[in-house]
Amino acid sequence: MRISILGAGAMGMLFGGYLSQRNDVWLIDVNKDRITKINSDGVAVRETDGDMIFYPRAAEESESLGKMDLILVFVKAMYTCSALEANRCLIGPDTYLMSLQNGVGHEVKLLRFSDRDHVIIGSTQHNSSIIDNGHVNHGGRGKTFIGLLDGHSDRLRSIAKNFSACGFDCATSDEVKEQIWRKLFLNTSASVLTAMLQVPLGFILDDPYAGSLMEKLAREAVAVANAEGIASFDVDCIVADIKELLTNAKDGYTSIYADVKNGTYTEVDTISGSVVDAAKRLDVPVPFHEMAVSLIHAMENKNRNHIN
Repeated sequence: MRISILGAGAMGMLFGGYLSQRNDVWLIDVNKDRITKINSDGVAVRETDGDMIFYPRAAEESESLGKMDLILVFVKAMYTCSALEANRCLIGPDTYLMSLQNGVGHEVKLLRFSDRDHVIIGSTQHNSSIIDNGHVNHGGRGKTFIGLLDGHSDRLRSIAKNFSACGFDCATSDEVKEQIWRKLFLNTSASVLTAMLQVPLGFILDDPYAGSLMEKLAREAVAVANAEGIASFDVDCIVADIKELLTNAKDGYTSIYADVKNGTYTEVDTISGSVVDAAKRLDVPVPFHEMAVSLIHAMENKNRNHIN
């Protein structure tokens, strides 16, 4: 397949690297130094047994690349539309647009650039963080689910097989929104805490106070999802699933942790904020989520104003 990945960040480099084993992959990004580094030395992915080196190609501009079979969006949610607009030349009538971004509602943005039959949404349990330009740490593994908005997602089986052959255990699902909420439970209960506390994922398992906060956030998110009618989630099973994922990625660092550490804007409004927005519409109390969103924004302001 001819694949373009918009955003050569932690997840973009991880997926771009592994997918380049069997596909013609282009990473598109505005970071000139990172593009130069990838083209000269490849993408290094740190695994538990050492670094693996992959050789996708990278570019700042895409005008000369032609139409793609698949465009995978890994920019921050607030840049999705501008990234797709800048790279509209890659989109043909048969091009699939895929989002594995954190949060919910990304399909609305993708539908501005393609029809419902070519918009893929999904979730992945893989975790990655940037070590340096062209170098990422693969902090956690798991399943990847992809699906179409109107079902009949078996049409995507060849893409799922391709991803699986490249190292991402991938399956299609007609209930992909349920899988996206399962990922959202992790992000809004655990990932957001790693940003606020500036710790790896494993700290939440090891510290009783952090663990208690995680469970409170998870229970709020499950209450919202069940009120929304996404599925009938069992909150105790969800908490157990989160703990299992944290166990498998104890040394992992999240993208929102890195954003706060590096003083950049986060996707908290797309992640925890999406739970708050749904809760207001459904009249479900979510005080811990409201505090989490406010606290992350306060930390962003602190960084922007260079307050130590």
